[in-house]
Amino acid sequence: MNPIYYAVIIIIDGRKIMEQYMKKINIGISGMTCAKCALNVEKGLNSLRGVEKVSVNLADESAAIVYDNSITNKTNINDAVRKAGYRPFEPEEEASEEENRKRELKNKVIRFSLGFALAGPIMLIMYLMKLDLVMISRVNIFHYILFGLATPVFIYISAPIFSSGFRSLRNRSLNMEVMYSMGIGIAYVSSVLGTFDLFLNENFIFYDTSLMLASFLILGKFLEARAKGRTSRSIKKLMGLRPDSANIIVDGKVKTVPLDIVNPGDILEIRPGDRVPVDGKITKGEGLVDESMITGEPISVRRTIGDSLIGGTINKNSILRFKATKVGNDTVLSRIIALVKEAQGSKPPVQRLADRVVAYFIPVILAIAILSSIAWYTYDGSLIFSTTVLISVLVVACPCALGLATPTAVTVGIGRAAQLGILIKRGEILEVAPNLDTVVFDKTGTLTQGHPKVIKVIPYGTRKKDLLLYAGSLEKNSNHPLAEAVVKAAEKSGHKLLDVHNFNSIEGKGVEGQIGNKNVIVGKLGFLNEKGLTAEKEYLDGLGNESSQSTIVFVGMNNRFIGALAIRDKEKENSHQAVKTLKDMGLEVIMITGDSQQTAENIAEILGIEKVIAGVLPEEKAKEVKKLQAEGKKVAFVGDGINDAPALAQADVGIAIGGGTDVAVESGGIVLMKDDPIDVARSLLISKKVMGRIKQNLFWAFAYNSALVPLAAGGLTIFTDLTFPPELAGGAMALSSVTVISLSLMLKKYEPKL
Repeated sequence: MNPIYYAVIIIIDGRKIMEQYMKKINIGISGMTCAKCALNVEKGLNSLRGVEKVSVNLADESAAIVYDNSITNKTNINDAVRKAGYRPFEPEEEASEEENRKRELKNKVIRFSLGFALAGPIMLIMYLMKLDLVMISRVNIFHYILFGLATPVFIYISAPIFSSGFRSLRNRSLNMEVMYSMGIGIAYVSSVLGTFDLFLNENFIFYDTSLMLASFLILGKFLEARAKGRTSRSIKKLMGLRPDSANIIVDGKVKTVPLDIVNPGDILEIRPGDRVPVDGKITKGEGLVDESMITGEPISVRRTIGDSLIGGTINKNSILRFKATKVGNDTVLSRIIALVKEAQGSKPPVQRLADRVVAYFIPVILAIAILSSIAWYTYDGSLIFSTTVLISVLVVACPCALGLATPTAVTVGIGRAAQLGILIKRGEILEVAPNLDTVVFDKTGTLTQGHPKVIKVIPYGTRKKDLLLYAGSLEKNSNHPLAEAVVKAAEKSGHKLLDVHNFNSIEGKGVEGQIGNKNVIVGKLGFLNEKGLTAEKEYLDGLGNESSQSTIVFVGMNNRFIGALAIRDKEKENSHQAVKTLKDMGLEVIMITGDSQQTAENIAEILGIEKVIAGVLPEEKAKEVKKLQAEGKKVAFVGDGINDAPALAQADVGIAIGGGTDVAVESGGIVLMKDDPIDVARSLLISKKVMGRIKQNLFWAFAYNSALVPLAAGGLTIFTDLTFPPELAGGAMALSSVTVISLSLMLKKYEPKL
């Protein structure tokens, strides 16, 4: 058996064997509030025996877990999440969880609105007290009034922060909720002690600060939660494309049934305006179908009997009946949702830097806060100022911006790509794609239409009809694209194809078999020469003009050469533009094919490709990619066929044409749903844009902390009379995360410019 088939068997059967033991689940995780929370969940799950891989996405509060179901199970996984201090929920609970999020957002609005409404008057009273417009005495009535006003509101506003902080400490986790609790707790407790004259300085009152600070923290969490919800809106839109019911034909009558009881083989009906409920093939009718949700292409396409329908697309103008072929999780839409979810939850390598920083960030900031406070108290003896410094540092240094920089950009960017019909399957691709310098295209079905036609029949000592009859009869047993062209040409000429015995296919060379008492062979000239079949030089020279534009297939019978067929596969409409765009981007474009050098070079000339690797057997494509990599090149391979799977896997980035086989799609890191080569350039531009936005986010997150922590620690006071009050620190903290998320959300409208 040919090695390519061994490779495919390993890919398919190996996957089935692994699936018996390895399971993958996606769960929602409620309660994560900062990057440290995501790391805590990841650490808790990775410590569970049997868990192989964990990827936690803070942006959409989810986790993708790969585990060995012979060692652990979903119950243990959920228990590990709870043990880490968070609440897991299943995908089917997403709707109710979304309602909880909406209620929580409303609750936050009430909390911070009430806090700001009370903090303003308190701040005014305290300002008047500082100006001696209100009498300050050892026992001041205004302090008691402030205590009475601020305490119930402060408790109401800050209760969720303290609750989360205590829960984190109980689970031995030091996160930002603990830091926030310390900051606002110190401000409030200091105020109470000052009110009841338990400090030497009776002016030690921070009621306005504690309220303003708590309100800013809640406001920041509100803005962050609302923005985070928008990052995953694209996947929610995809999920909303699935209808709840289907019109099934039962005993000749149309019956509306729940979607989950539809089975493959059922005949369904869709009316104008209906969404296609499942994947299938049209059995009756013809009309326009809007497939923009899959391809990103706004123009509706005409579909007729025998054509495929994709679940989630919209029937525009006629009644269609179709046979269900794939339902449930097997549909194209379900697979797209699964791929996008997996990609959105994955981490490009650049995230590891942020994760390492976050892991050490909070202990370092806590040390800076304490040491700065002690240093200032030692320097000028002001307990008020040293406490202010302590609170400001604790609050301003939030690592959330660092933790959100990558996942928000990945989530939004991959979602935007999906809207354009480009599926980026792994976050790592985003980091690799911008560094590519070479793109290798498979020819047939990738740069060309993949539907070759016989354009000329050239007999040699026999009749045309006999040449077509024997070639077509033999090739009907082959699955090669050229074989299909020969069979169609034979059938179109009115021949009834003959039975074949002892059929044998030699990969990359040709086929042979017995038809009646005749031994027939079809394939490359070299294959026929190996079998001892030759033709006169004049005849072969006469094929020169044909071979310049076509692939020549030779035919022999009973040890005699009987002629040739010229077959042409037309290039796709956008192939030339795709090649030009990639070259303008500074990439080297190479075409690889099993065709002859002359045929390949002629097509390459039409498309503007300078380098061609021709006469390559299917299993050798991966070797050619490896050779290029050995030269130091970063290679993307673009293909669509089952024999492209090894090359797609070998390349630094495998780009699979979506109209290709399942194996090619599974092997590719990027899947192009539109079957359009111009999307190769689009996918690389999107990857480059998202990676650029990740770096921009990380820069601002690092710059924010690098600039504001020293200021909060009193750096501003060293050179000026200005201070960095805690309430300003709280506002800056809120602004940092919102800035990073907002920059990521700008990707939602990104349109690659070609």
